[in-house]
Amino acid sequence: MAVSMDKAPGRAADSPRAVMVGMAFVALLFFILGFVTWLNGSLVPFLKIVCGLNNFQALWVTFAFYIAYTVMALPSAAVLRRTGYKKGMTLGLAVMGAGALLFIPAAHTTHYELFLLALFTLASGMTLMQTAINPYIVCLGARDSAAMRISIMGLFNKGAGVVVPLVFSSLMLADIDRFSHTALATLDPAAREGMRALLAQRLVFPYACMAIALFAIMAFIHVSSLPDIPPEADAEGARDGGRGGVLGYPQLVLGALALFAYVGVEVIAGDTIGLYGHELDVANFGVLTSYTMVCMVIGYLVGVVAIPRWLSQQGALVLSALAGLVLTVGVATGSMQSSGIARVLLGWSGVPLVPDTVMCLALLGLANAMVWPAIWPLALEGLGRHTASGAAILIMAISGGAILPLLYGRLADVSGARGAYWLLLPCYALILWYAASGHRRRRWRRPAPGG
Repeated sequence: MAVSMDKAPGRAADSPRAVMVGMAFVALLFFILGFVTWLNGSLVPFLKIVCGLNNFQALWVTFAFYIAYTVMALPSAAVLRRTGYKKGMTLGLAVMGAGALLFIPAAHTTHYELFLLALFTLASGMTLMQTAINPYIVCLGARDSAAMRISIMGLFNKGAGVVVPLVFSSLMLADIDRFSHTALATLDPAAREGMRALLAQRLVFPYACMAIALFAIMAFIHVSSLPDIPPEADAEGARDGGRGGVLGYPQLVLGALALFAYVGVEVIAGDTIGLYGHELDVANFGVLTSYTMVCMVIGYLVGVVAIPRWLSQQGALVLSALAGLVLTVGVATGSMQSSGIARVLLGWSGVPLVPDTVMCLALLGLANAMVWPAIWPLALEGLGRHTASGAAILIMAISGGAILPLLYGRLADVSGARGAYWLLLPCYALILWYAASGHRRRRWRRPAPGG
């Protein structure tokens, strides 16, 4: 695939064909990022069995993965300033390939710490990729259509979340009943470890294929004529705000807190639904992440069509938070036997039905879909020359996906998996407050009377 765009660095490409070809290739990268990200939803219950973990320990998967976004965000930005976006993409794919390869010795040894190192390495490469391709897609075409291109990329990213649990289930979860807690409990310790090691070996082939694919795409980008758009320089005066200057904007700091809460609830809805389904003995627990992702894709489509024509960004955020509050109550109090909600919504489709409480958890994907694109413009409004610094702070808020699922895991071990979902309630309440009034704040303190 060759893209011929003889443009000055940073200028938008004005050839429709060049933009479309470039978008097709970047869409593939977004799909890859989504594929690797939402693999965690199926990997968590799988590693729980392989390594004999409780809920808290199993959810270190999400911590090791998402904490990389906080740890590696600033180093990634520094790398891109030196390499440009195209080389940054190739380097990110190389690091991701190395992380995929680490799964092979991890599967052979079943050392959980090695699995976590592999996940952190994968996510470190993804952080570099995310830092490169998001601004790249903005620069690829006209600036006034950038939001449309980003929305399309989001559909590819979340669409991967629909596909990956189905692929993982077909490759990894065949005859999984042989490895259930009940079945393993009947074995002596040596036989139990042998069965777990046998299950772990199933990871070798798919992750070896993933590594080969990542390195192949890396090589292709390196030799292609995809335009190398260097990062734009900071606007004049961008560095004169002082060390804490950007933190003087309440709409940004409060937006980062709302984003922290959002990423946490998004990951909990996508990555714990398989664990929850496993505890309820749902037969198809390995593909339940697909239910959440389908709801997210529907939510993205609604957002693309409705915002801003019929619904403002603030209105979308208010509706999303209210839906999250209602559905959280449904998860925590709904029936664990009845499948009435799924029968009404999915009965026509022929897909396996799930209990009401699981269906409410999947529907959180619909509530979550419009939160990310709504918070960003509200949080960055009025930042002026501090916009780039503000965006970096918002990226670091992705650490909510590391910390809140871990807290959920601890609560699940103490109070039960269903009761732990009450954790989502204050998160959606924070998002609702930000949508209703928090984003309007422009000062931390009111001026003194007469001041």
